[in-house]
Amino acid sequence: MKKSVLKQYARLIARTGANVQKGQPVLIVAGLDQPEFIELLAAECYRAGASEVEVDWRHQPLTRLAVRHKSVKKLGEVKAWEEEKQRWQTDNLPARIVVLSEDPDGLIGIDQGKYAKGMQARYMKLKPYIDARENREQWCIAAVPGVKWAKKVFPALPKGRAVESLWEAILSCSRALEGDPEENWRQHNAELKARAERLNSMGLTALEYSSANGTDLKVGLIPEALFLGGAERCPVNGVLYDPNIPSEELFITPKAGCAEGIVHAAMPLVCQGVLIEDFWLRFEGGKVVELHAGKNEEALRTLVNMDEGASRLGECALVPYDSPIRKSGILFYNTLFDENAACHLALGRGYSSNIRDYEKYSLEQLRELGVNDSMVHEDFMIGTADLAITGVTASGGRVELFRGGGWAF
Repeated sequence: MKKSVLKQYARLIARTGANVQKGQPVLIVAGLDQPEFIELLAAECYRAGASEVEVDWRHQPLTRLAVRHKSVKKLGEVKAWEEEKQRWQTDNLPARIVVLSEDPDGLIGIDQGKYAKGMQARYMKLKPYIDARENREQWCIAAVPGVKWAKKVFPALPKGRAVESLWEAILSCSRALEGDPEENWRQHNAELKARAERLNSMGLTALEYSSANGTDLKVGLIPEALFLGGAERCPVNGVLYDPNIPSEELFITPKAGCAEGIVHAAMPLVCQGVLIEDFWLRFEGGKVVELHAGKNEEALRTLVNMDEGASRLGECALVPYDSPIRKSGILFYNTLFDENAACHLALGRGYSSNIRDYEKYSLEQLRELGVNDSMVHEDFMIGTADLAITGVTASGGRVELFRGGGWAF
């Protein structure tokens, strides 16, 4: 990929995604797959005025080794220096950029139960810092190709061509391949905002989903919740930032404990380096009470049992079946992209920023309103070509939102 195009993409992530401010520290979390691009991204953050840029490198093979050889106690350990780092991040609020590139099958075969216990123990020690940063920091998740990821998406191509093809797909779906990427996103954000305002004017209290694949689900909404999409504003400094590149969704936080029925996944889910396929979930009283997966059911069961909130819904997102990512014809095996090809739900933690005037509430009050709490937030895709979604209003009225997989208005 031309370096000039990659520089534009790095600038988009730094300036429009995280929107790094002058004098602000930056934390980049990335795999080892594209170090040259991470260097370009760090340079763009400095050009935006970053006071410092720290890179936290991740590598799946090291995770595999850790799960194999460490005890559960060691996997769940949070060392003093790690806690001090979390404390510093909470006090200084660096702009946080996560660059995805991992192998969709990179953690197949590990002891999922052992890994989960380690993550649970770590999360309980880190939760106070995570909660303290909620809605107070700018963040952006984007992606670059990894060789194994590229070969998963384009198995018939040699490695070099597969990586180049994945670069082209990532940049195209991120509106960064043609024209001015930053202007493309300004226009895109305006369109998302207009449709969100239309949805928020309807006074919806529930969403009903149905599809020929067996999906028949009703999800209750929090009266104070709003549909959001695209750019968000950080209440601490007023900075506008785009948390996901790409993003085609309009999403809302459902009411924890208010989901009844069954929902079938329309696409595979990559969760913790494991590909879960052909699965469905049944909800009663807002919680998953039954599930099945044609492939890697154990990983799905581990997910919904990570903590009490992991079996409840934390997000409902609307994406038309004819979205640009769907039209690409590519199954990315990566939730950041695949969730923007179809309507989706998320298990786990809800977004408190979807609550009207959320900054006026404490985190405890937001939980009481119905924002789900969990250590996980895992999106899974449910959008099909025949998906129908009906909105229910407070007066009992019914509004057709989706027809034949796309917007009905």
